[in-house]
Amino acid sequence: MSHRTVNRFNQREVARALKAARLAGETVDRVEIDPKSGKIAVILAKPGEVTAQTNEWDEDGEPQTEIR
Repeated sequence: MSHRTVNRFNQREVARALKAARLAGETVDRVEIDPKSGKIAVILAKPGEVTAQTNEWDEDGEPQTEIR
């Protein structure tokens, strides 16, 4: 039986990074996490950029368009 690997990041750290970006007045486009190193990268949206977001949990499955 193999041992579990060390968890390099946790949900609390991701939540703190997102909260800090929002408090700074920035719009978060996405979050990238490197599971090997535990690096959390918060990618910010460009001002005025139109992005289409699809959410697998939406009932209709239609992308939501936001102007940022």
